[in-house]
Amino acid sequence: MVRKPWQKSPPDHRTRPKRSLPPRGRGRPAPLSPDGPAILYGWHTVKAALENPVRRFHRLLATENAARRLADDGVPLPVQPELVRPGVIDARLGPDAVHQGLLAEADPLQAPTAEELAPEGIVLVLDQITDPHNVGAIMRSAAAFTAKAVVTTARHSPEATGVLAKAASGALELVPLVTVQNLARGMEDLRRRGFLLVGLDSSGNTDLAAVALRAPLALVLGAEGKGLRQLTRATCDVVARIELPGEIKSLNVSNAAALSLYVASRKLAQH
Repeated sequence: MVRKPWQKSPPDHRTRPKRSLPPRGRGRPAPLSPDGPAILYGWHTVKAALENPVRRFHRLLATENAARRLADDGVPLPVQPELVRPGVIDARLGPDAVHQGLLAEADPLQAPTAEELAPEGIVLVLDQITDPHNVGAIMRSAAAFTAKAVVTTARHSPEATGVLAKAASGALELVPLVTVQNLARGMEDLRRRGFLLVGLDSSGNTDLAAVALRAPLALVLGAEGKGLRQLTRATCDVVARIELPGEIKSLNVSNAAALSLYVASRKLAQH
């Protein structure tokens, strides 16, 4: 894992696992506090975080099978794992969470400001996309297409924890999640630094594949149903659509993000 310049490396204190007894009673999952540590669960999510040298961990819960799998894969353990039964993690997250025997509490990752983003490649800008499943899936696509960052607002966006982190499947360790106070002003800052701002909307006048794209490029996506807000749309240099051959002309926003990244990456690679 390559350390980012704005992140500091934590101390390495590897130890053997200790066993933690499950609490009495079933109880309900504790609510996640926005001021507390990031909650990471699931194999790919926790493994990627453990392999990130800049993650600072507070706690790692693991079943015996999960701990054995971490050892077999040679995953570094910067914090002492607590061996627990699966029900302990179920009680913390709820029975519907697919945790695969791993739960970690860690500090949120430090991210660059919008002004610190290098004017290169592709970034994604999210306009009030609040569903953590969608944002996590978008982060995963961003990592797959080597996007430089995902930019969102401090308000009207989910925390980088829990469901979002699980849906991102390790992408939080690879793509910075940058927050701005005001999206239109943040987009203007990107424009001043050379970014071409391309909004994505099913009602766009131009097919994205026909737009003269260049780097640095910011692809702007709106929430499902509402789409791009009026001011966001007006701030874009161009508003394009993804040309679809079928009767349905709109996609889930995470699917639209993946397809737009594919189209944009192919066009930029041709120049």
